[in-house]
Amino acid sequence: MRLLLVGPPGAGKGTQAQFLAAHYSIPHISTGDIFRANLKAGTDIGNQARVYMDRGELVPDDVTNEMVRLRLEESDASKGFLLDGWPRNIAQAQYFDGILCAKNISMDAVLEMQISDAQIIARLSSRRTCRDCGKPSQGEKCGACGGELYQREDDKEEVIANRLKVYADQTAPIIAFYRDKGLLLTTPATGSVADITAQAIALLSK
Repeated sequence: MRLLLVGPPGAGKGTQAQFLAAHYSIPHISTGDIFRANLKAGTDIGNQARVYMDRGELVPDDVTNEMVRLRLEESDASKGFLLDGWPRNIAQAQYFDGILCAKNISMDAVLEMQISDAQIIARLSSRRTCRDCGKPSQGEKCGACGGELYQREDDKEEVIANRLKVYADQTAPIIAFYRDKGLLLTTPATGSVADITAQAIALLSK
């Protein structure tokens, strides 16, 4: 299975990616993980990315693209993969097409997790994160370690609204791009985690 997961921030892509990757026995490849691995290992491409990050700038597409390309070359991705968080725009999607053509392989599906902006804002603005272990939690104290909870800056309503605007401007157009290729499948991103996973697997099995 070669799968791309798309959807707005707060749709639960990271959570579903873990369950779907385990179900299909394929690696979950996220740009966040790739960045952290390259920075920690001090690779050439990681050091290039660090220059921009240390200046508080966005890492350019060409650096991010190369990181993903190198990750897809690793042996565990030879039989399939689940991409989460990339491509984020049409230029990256076109670059990804080039990678697939060079490998003479194709995607099985692009799974869009669909949820309204109002539901995302309600979901994320009520989220609290543990200061000690970093996990999201509900209530007065962290359910995992009992630590103090706080609201992250990027979980504040005005910040979420801006993130959704960026998504609509930059990332949403790739949905039409993959729909035109006949690869797009859409599943609701509301309900229990287990229900969302089951619906996604059922859709991918058709």
